[in-house]
Amino acid sequence: MRGIKKYLIISGILLVAYLVAQYYKPKPTNWFASYLTEDKIPFGTYILHQRIQDIFPGTVVRKSKDPIYNTLKANAATNTNYLIIASGVKVNKLDFKEMVRFMQRGNNIFVSAFQMQGMLLDTLKLNISADFDFSKKRKSYVNFSNPNLRVAKGYTFEKSISEQYFRKIDSSKAIVLGNRNNKEVNFVQYKFGKGSLFLMPNPQLLTNYSLLTANGSEYASKALSYLPKAKTLIWDEHFTRPSTVDTSPLRLIFRYDSLRWAYYISVFGLLIFVLFEIKRRQRIIPSISRLTNTSVEFVKVVGRVYYQQRNNRDIAEKKVKYLLEYIRTKYRLRTIDLNQELKESLIHVSGASAETIESLFIEITHLKRGQMVHDKHLIELNKIIEQFYKEDQ
Repeated sequence: MRGIKKYLIISGILLVAYLVAQYYKPKPTNWFASYLTEDKIPFGTYILHQRIQDIFPGTVVRKSKDPIYNTLKANAATNTNYLIIASGVKVNKLDFKEMVRFMQRGNNIFVSAFQMQGMLLDTLKLNISADFDFSKKRKSYVNFSNPNLRVAKGYTFEKSISEQYFRKIDSSKAIVLGNRNNKEVNFVQYKFGKGSLFLMPNPQLLTNYSLLTANGSEYASKALSYLPKAKTLIWDEHFTRPSTVDTSPLRLIFRYDSLRWAYYISVFGLLIFVLFEIKRRQRIIPSISRLTNTSVEFVKVVGRVYYQQRNNRDIAEKKVKYLLEYIRTKYRLRTIDLNQELKESLIHVSGASAETIESLFIEITHLKRGQMVHDKHLIELNKIIEQFYKEDQ
């Protein structure tokens, strides 16, 4: 009992020391691209959400977690902007149809995403590509096509957050608003009735990481200023919120590193304690000697008895009896009469050759006809029976 108490005290001290160290250690930067409005991590959109009124004064910002079709179908109003910032956006036929109706009424949609799938690319004939060549000494830059918005040296960014561009566009419909290195198109506009669709393949240019720099905040405000002033701004969260919510009782523990490691250490300590207790209390199992195999000894004794009696006929008849029992059991053949019919049936159903079966029947017939069975005849009978068993396997 004293040993257990000592073990628990040491484990408790180590656990407390580890938790204190984990609590005070510097937290590593979370580079996950969540694009969530409440996330203050580099690739969250907390700053943009807080400062959106600076770009659109008086605009009411409303969040929506519903799919595009549901959101726009329920919104028949005009003078509204729709903003999507996400890693990927997939637009189906119903979504795109509702987007067109929404824009034709004079509303506007701004989409910034790394991946644009479905009708958005197919209908507009777009193709997105990226250039992540880290061997280049000179950084790439982005800029606007409008001379009033352009800057002399362009906008440069770290972490390669501006490397995506549209490799293919329909120049007859697309209005180029921005480019990368004065070559690749990275910001376009499509007109639909009274409204427009704006597409940008670099959503990280609108995140906290970019907006904390002078270049980033200026570029983001200029890009979003292409959206006209509207009464309402719908901020889409359908593509940034997880589709499933963790309802596990342990979700709070696993959400924080300190609690998660404390849980692991507690479980590990409990397992060690149980293992030591089992080892300490386990009773000694007495060794049991293996039973001797007496079958071989029995066979030797029986063999010596038969050898001493020298009753070859009895041995031969028993071997024939066991053989016929084997044939009856395996092939369901009648063995009362060893006639031609039995011989032919055995040739067809067994795996033994016709020569072996013929020799077998001859030896058995000689056994039944003769009175004395000499050693030579017994040996021949045994050989042919063993040959039959071997071929029949």
